[in-house]
Amino acid sequence: MEALQAFQILDLRIGRILKAEPHEKARKPSYKLWIDLGPLGVKQSSAQITELYRPEDLVGRLVVCAVNLGTRSIAGFPSEVLVLGAKDAEGRVVLLTTEREVPLGERVF
Repeated sequence: MEALQAFQILDLRIGRILKAEPHEKARKPSYKLWIDLGPLGVKQSSAQITELYRPEDLVGRLVVCAVNLGTRSIAGFPSEVLVLGAKDAEGRVVLLTTEREVPLGERVF
C-alpha cells in the first residue's frame, strides 16, 4: 500500500466541542466530550487533556478527530472518536485545531 493510500484510510474530521465534563470513573484524569461533527452528528470522546484545559474552556473549540476507528468503552463511557493532540515539552497534551473557522464535519486532507 502506498503512503497516500494509507493516509486516506484514516478519516479525520473537524468538530466543535459542545459539552465537556470530568470523567470521574476513568483510571487516568480525563474529560467526557460531546463533539458536533456536522453531518456526522454529535459523537462522544474520552480525552486525557486535563493538564492544560478546563471543561468550561473546551466548549466551543474546534478540534481534529479521527472518526473511523470504532467505539471503545472507557470506564463505561462510549468513546466514538479520537480527538487528536500532540505532547508539549512537559508531556502535556495540546489539542490540534484549525487556524480558521471551517464547516463542522469537514474532512482533513
